[in-house]
Amino acid sequence: MSRYEESKKIYASYGVDCETALKKLKDIKISLHCWQGDDVQGFDNDGPLTGGIQTTGNYPGKATNPQELMADIDKVLSLIPGTHKINLHANYAIFEEGEFVDRDNLQPKHFAPWVEFARKRGLGLDFNPTFFSHDKATGFTLASEDDEIRDFWINHGKSCLKITEYFAHELAQPALMNVWIPDGFKDTPADRSRPRERFLKAMDQILAIPYDTKNVAVSLESKVFGIGVESYTVGSAEFSLGYTLSRKILPLFDNGHYHPSESVADKLSAALLFFDKVALHVTRSVRWDSDHVVSFDDEIREIAKEVINAGADRFFIGTDYFDASINRLAAWVLGVRNLQKALLVALLTPQDYFANLQNKGEFTELLVKQEELKTLPLGDVWNHFCEINGVADDFTWFEEAKIYEKEVLALRG
Repeated sequence: MSRYEESKKIYASYGVDCETALKKLKDIKISLHCWQGDDVQGFDNDGPLTGGIQTTGNYPGKATNPQELMADIDKVLSLIPGTHKINLHANYAIFEEGEFVDRDNLQPKHFAPWVEFARKRGLGLDFNPTFFSHDKATGFTLASEDDEIRDFWINHGKSCLKITEYFAHELAQPALMNVWIPDGFKDTPADRSRPRERFLKAMDQILAIPYDTKNVAVSLESKVFGIGVESYTVGSAEFSLGYTLSRKILPLFDNGHYHPSESVADKLSAALLFFDKVALHVTRSVRWDSDHVVSFDDEIREIAKEVINAGADRFFIGTDYFDASINRLAAWVLGVRNLQKALLVALLTPQDYFANLQNKGEFTELLVKQEELKTLPLGDVWNHFCEINGVADDFTWFEEAKIYEKEVLALRG
């Protein structure tokens, strides 16, 4: 009997059907963030990262053009079970030779190569306006008191909304457009209200344009603080939750965007009482929103548990981290696989049984059984999932990544 068959029997003794869990896991789409491959640089600007965005390290082999980035994504996809989505930022527009279009006038044609890339692989696309790393983003963007700058970024948001609609229609998959701005103050502000009023009106102007609300979801992402805006963030959690609820769009929860003692897992069940769906950016913060590679840790497992308990169809799930200190491709693969493993843990949990123990006040037995579950043979079930999906298991995928590094990444300038 194989290790997987033995594991099936063990989980069955807890009332868990491994085959059902694996079928559900295969259907959960994760939106892979394109910016891990090139340190958030994109193709429309060769200047420094701004807006509180930072990468650390200078590991060789980062993608320097669309062809290299797409090749790296292909390799990543070959090492991740299932069929997923790609999450693009607007600064990854692809122009014809000699062409340049600023962000306020981006059009669907500037992302047509990404649509063809996704179509050939059965992928979906999600999108993010890029309100950073631009000469008009040295101060405030959508909250700017300068009408010209604010209008520029409003037009950028409108352009991005039409591009997201293009993705949804061309690929026949719902697409998410997520808005995050870096606007804030380094020191204690004299006026907290007016920047938020301007942000609110700017968002209203973006959302006022007609778009396919059935197939295009818009989310707003909050943040507690950022580098250079430690004292005040315009798009705070309270602002974002109030705005999304009143405008009937989605909140996006990035688990690196809260105080370290806050639990995003705990926020989800509360939010889902008021929203049909919510969006997630999954990362790993260390001390602050430092975008480390997602680890198979307690925080991620708790978030995954809430996703499965509520129903994965109620979430847009994306990854969001960037580490330039290690092999970027390996970081990509490891983080996504860890997120999938966390989802598998949740799917292999006898949640109804556990909930019944909680309801009956059997807290000792609940704790004992929860601890028992931690040492069950998850790895054998996961490796079987990799096998039936035609990708390398946990013992071999890194060897493929090292070969790719030697044969492809190491040859880049």
